[in-house]
Amino acid sequence: MKKEGKGCLVFIIIVIALYAIISSMVSSVKDKINEETIHIISSTDNKNIEKVLTDYAKESGIKVSVDYAGTLEIMERLNAGEQYDAVWASNSMWLYMLDSSKAKTSDSKIINMNPVVFAIKKSVAKDLGFVGTEVKLEDIIKAIREGKLKFAMTSATQTNTGACAYLGFLSVLSGNPEVLTEEYLNDQQIKDELTALFSGVNRSSGSEEYLEEMYLDGQCDAIVTYETSIINVNKNISNPDEQLYGVYTVDGVSISDSVFAYLGKTNTEKEEAFLQLQSYLLSKEGQEELMKTGRRTWYGGVKEDVDKTIFNPEWGIDTTKYLIPIKYPSTDVIQKALGLYQSELRKPTHIVFALDYSGSMSYNNGIEDLRNAMKYILTEEEASKNYLQFSEKDKISFILFNSYPSNTYTIENGLDTKTILNSINTTSPSGGTNIYDTVTQAIEVLKEEDRDKYNVSIVLMTDGEGNSGSYKDMKQAIQNVSPVIPVYSIMFGSADDEQLEDIADLSTGKVFDGRTNLLEAFKVVRGYN
Repeated sequence: MKKEGKGCLVFIIIVIALYAIISSMVSSVKDKINEETIHIISSTDNKNIEKVLTDYAKESGIKVSVDYAGTLEIMERLNAGEQYDAVWASNSMWLYMLDSSKAKTSDSKIINMNPVVFAIKKSVAKDLGFVGTEVKLEDIIKAIREGKLKFAMTSATQTNTGACAYLGFLSVLSGNPEVLTEEYLNDQQIKDELTALFSGVNRSSGSEEYLEEMYLDGQCDAIVTYETSIINVNKNISNPDEQLYGVYTVDGVSISDSVFAYLGKTNTEKEEAFLQLQSYLLSKEGQEELMKTGRRTWYGGVKEDVDKTIFNPEWGIDTTKYLIPIKYPSTDVIQKALGLYQSELRKPTHIVFALDYSGSMSYNNGIEDLRNAMKYILTEEEASKNYLQFSEKDKISFILFNSYPSNTYTIENGLDTKTILNSINTTSPSGGTNIYDTVTQAIEVLKEEDRDKYNVSIVLMTDGEGNSGSYKDMKQAIQNVSPVIPVYSIMFGSADDEQLEDIADLSTGKVFDGRTNLLEAFKVVRGYN
């Protein structure tokens, strides 16, 4: 029996040893696979051209993974130390904002170009006299001042298109100087013209994709967007008068280049694989594939031999004219310009925060996470680090809800947030979750607001499923207001995504996932209001 026991013990030891060896081998194989994969962080603008890269990579036996993020978010993540092998940014100017001690680029090359222009419903563009003629930025500002043109654009502080457009407007109104300096940011006449221009913004978007959806849903008659968005949108519209018409201002056009740069260690197999991918994108075959998606593969100058079904002259897209590109300023000036936009130039907003204070928020740090997120958003010093701060021109209302919505409290100065923060920090969660009556009450707050002076929106944060209130009354309240008031919902905890998606569909809003990081979700939402 003792010999049998010893034999069993030896067998067990052998099994354990074999398991350790096999585990080590599997781990080693996983590590090797991980080392061989090119990890790319890319601007969301590149989603529609990812296939050009991944198809070639697959054919060539190169493993790639692509993570997408907003352009400014990419810079923030890389500067925070997140590790990637390459970055594919929508504009090379952002790479200068990288901390070289955290993310040092090499082998950086421009892959294609994408003008950022006013895209106006063709029937409206005809009425404005913008079709088939030269248009200056002052003509657009004049139309806005006269109440003839309103438009939607992506956030100038959170997206590449918005920032490029804004810096382009700034350069043109400054007289297209060789170098755009801080001096122009202090010129009151220039600031007045920019304020007049941005007064025409009737919706803000945190992404190009959502901007396209807004136009297709009939929420706006004009957008400031990429040339490729004109192409994407018009593919879905058969009526020529309803299609977008690109207006390329003759006194300057912002052009977003697309830069692909290496971030890893040099002289390695990964760098060789990266260079192979980059070379393909710049090859004749790769450039032709990119042109099929509506990307310009030439800079500024004339190119007549293009596919007119893609670069369609009927859509205002003229590749036979030279575009005067805007010269982007230094990083310091860009950062100061973004801060100026957020604090002074943009159209003010009136936002209602509807925050879930039901009993379930007591669990899993829910209420602490919410308080921390709101403290960040409502504290100018903190929010300004990411150009998310409110200004003294903004209005902020808030409703804390559980089984019933609380009374609405509104401040007329977006910097005077102490009372809001005090209520958020001292109110205790309890009761059920009355989403519907809360949204109805928020709409009642905003429906009489002057839309010429303020953009309006509702930010709804909930960790559960609405279990009281009237859906019928909420739906009627949403549908009775024109233009519609968007509801941007943030899911947390066990929130019902179907319920929130329904509210988003009714209000042309959007749902964001805050279950992993509530603070980051609030940051993203700020780009939409």
